[in-house]
Amino acid sequence: MVDFSKVRAIDFHTHAEEPCGCHADDGYDDLQSTMAKYFGAPWQHPPTIHETAAHYREQNIAAVIFPVDAERETGYRRYNNYEVAETCAEHSDILIPFASIDPHKGKLGAREARDLVQNHGIQGFKLHPTMQGFYPYDRMAYTLYEAIAETGKPVLFHTGQTGVGSGMRGGNGMRLKYSNPMYMDDVAVDFPDMPIILAHPSFPWQEEALSVAQHKPNVYIDLSGWSPKYFPEILVRYANTMLKKKMLFGSDWPMISPEKWLGAFEKAAFRDEVRPLILKENAMRLLGVS
Repeated sequence: MVDFSKVRAIDFHTHAEEPCGCHADDGYDDLQSTMAKYFGAPWQHPPTIHETAAHYREQNIAAVIFPVDAERETGYRRYNNYEVAETCAEHSDILIPFASIDPHKGKLGAREARDLVQNHGIQGFKLHPTMQGFYPYDRMAYTLYEAIAETGKPVLFHTGQTGVGSGMRGGNGMRLKYSNPMYMDDVAVDFPDMPIILAHPSFPWQEEALSVAQHKPNVYIDLSGWSPKYFPEILVRYANTMLKKKMLFGSDWPMISPEKWLGAFEKAAFRDEVRPLILKENAMRLLGVS
């Protein structure tokens, strides 16, 4: 269990990668190498969970970490949630494991979600409408949402365009339309007690994201995938005022390192009294540990 009183921050958005490397035959290698060039990441292959834990331990930052189950839509074989949970358990002092399930898996996915929480220490879920190919308000997904809502755990949704597939032929087949944050409004209405996090500054729909987070009590925003020096002024303004208790630090590791994000955050126009909320206190409350 993470000692939250000792870590200096909680990174709410990091990615789990398999130790044996990406699967060259299914195209995942190409996606990762293209993303690394886009973000200027310094690695040849993404760091493993063990390497991620070591980095975050050195930085004294706790990390929410998850795979992305998009094998149906992309053909990329998923990193099995049970393997992720088992590996993260070896680093429970610094890692907070989330799982990912394609909503198209219906009752099968719902059963897996319940089991992961009840028996394997999973603390939340990550969904990626662009990679998984679905509108968040599609009733197809509600079977999974119902199971997640039963657990009381938060669910983090990718929103906006952050560079995944950018520059690849056809955008690597990824359709940006699925990740408009306004589509989360229906989900927040129909599951008012399920904590929802809108991942990333939601380019080009920033005002939609702010509107939903301001209107719906159960909706939060993580600030991952962009350096704070590029944040739009309206996002910083809302973070400093009416949404100061609903903003979360997130890096999007391994594309952006936490220390690089934090270095830019120090120079951005956030109020001093708001910084501790974004870096740790809001996340602790959302995770139920404050």
